[in-house]
Amino acid sequence: MGPEPGDYPRNGRTSGMDTGGPSPPAAFLEEHAASLVDLAAELVEVDTQNPPGETIGAVDRLEAYLDDLGLATETVTVDPRKPNLLATLPGGRDEVLCLGGHLDTVPFDASEWSRDPLGERDGHRLYGRGTTDMKGAVASMAAVARAFVETGTEPPVTLRFAFVPDEETGGDAGTRALVEGGHLEADACVIGEPTGTPSRPSVVVADRGAIWLTMVAEGEAAHGSRPMLGENAIDRLYGGIQTLRERFGSRPLEVDASVRPIVNESIEFYAPSLGEDVARALFEQPTINLGTFEGGDAINTVPASASAEIDIRLSPGVDTGTVLEAIRGCARDCEGVSLADISWSVGSNVAIDSPIVDAVSSVAGRVTGETLSRRSGTGGGDAKPMRRAGIPTVEFALDTDTAHATDEFTTTDLLVQNAQIYAALPAALADRRS
Repeated sequence: MGPEPGDYPRNGRTSGMDTGGPSPPAAFLEEHAASLVDLAAELVEVDTQNPPGETIGAVDRLEAYLDDLGLATETVTVDPRKPNLLATLPGGRDEVLCLGGHLDTVPFDASEWSRDPLGERDGHRLYGRGTTDMKGAVASMAAVARAFVETGTEPPVTLRFAFVPDEETGGDAGTRALVEGGHLEADACVIGEPTGTPSRPSVVVADRGAIWLTMVAEGEAAHGSRPMLGENAIDRLYGGIQTLRERFGSRPLEVDASVRPIVNESIEFYAPSLGEDVARALFEQPTINLGTFEGGDAINTVPASASAEIDIRLSPGVDTGTVLEAIRGCARDCEGVSLADISWSVGSNVAIDSPIVDAVSSVAGRVTGETLSRRSGTGGGDAKPMRRAGIPTVEFALDTDTAHATDEFTTTDLLVQNAQIYAALPAALADRRS
């Protein structure tokens, strides 16, 4: 089950702490921990499984919470069931720090849970889908607004809150709609994705590129009793996949020198859990996953067509387009094989020594007493469109390593710690950009 309640002690550290003690917002968050847990529980009890990903109930609750604080709020809606919520807390400078997160969750099967997936408390723990990924972090961010308002503290920079839908399925109603519609401008952004436990904290500063494609094979039908009279499309397809893996599966990736430090720290972060060889292969070579394979009508028929969907991932700092052209060449070398339905993206990253990375690493390191890894994620999420729009964006939240798992949970300590870290970031970022 993991640590028992008390879970993840703070080691006497709070964000904003210096020789004079914790800042007023940090102290407020500590004193009002119960109300922070209440807010997280209210968000978790709204079922936002995606699909269908309806988040309007959670947005209504957050909008009321922030309106009561006097923040200027607005909703941006592409799908009426999935509104985006924006709120602004003016700061001492016009510079904007965005704190953001998604409200949709992955699905759950309640019969597999020993706790209520829509929220159950047990001591210092709050169970439920989304407690870690990432309604807990959203609640911590909203509580930061309350801490500044209730203590009469002006943040050094303007805070912009963005709570969105549609992240778990990569839909178009959330962050993409905000960025593409020009609704979200910021000088830096922190997304509250779970990125590590207090004993192994990290800040995610990059994501990998992806190539999704369908490999198609054509053959010639024949009776299964006389297969030599036909051309088996499944055999051709299998051969094409094997050729792809042999040529590219272990090929060293050419990573841009500016991104190499991120790749190195990513390998160091994953090596203890995955093993050195696996971690190195994960970031220094392409990963190739055969997701679906279809072909044939009956056991006694030589199939005339077959297709497979393949997911290829590449480290940040790799030219995805160049790799794709090489894959096209590979397909041309395989008789009867072609590629279709190709979509691809380039990995994105923030400079490892950028102000937002340094601010998060410093503040979170002070809270946890640990050195943060500055790493790449293995997948991708809402940070990618933000970075593409020119907004330096990282992902960070301390977590219990139960995201997407049965009996997912967070703790009071983690909710407070995350809130205190987010509350200290405006000052830390202002110091680094002054």
